[in-house]
Amino acid sequence: MNFSVHLSDDLVERLNQTARESGKTRNALIREAVGEWLGRRRAAKWPEEVTNFRGIRRIKRFEENRKNLTPPRSPFDAFPA
Repeated sequence: MNFSVHLSDDLVERLNQTARESGKTRNALIREAVGEWLGRRRAAKWPEEVTNFRGIRRIKRFEENRKNLTPPRSPFDAFPA
């Protein structure tokens, strides 16, 4: 697919310089840049191994031991009044 993009003169000069230095075409650099930018913008996803994890059968679930936990201490308890 083709479409037009308007760039500032400064940006075009930087693009031209990078194309000369890299030996790539401007179009190739633009495709690369847009692809990288879109890749960074994609919402982070957990790996399938994590999302599909259903636990280990021989190990109790954390929630089963929750009743045995003591409430957290206040950090101010460490400093006597």
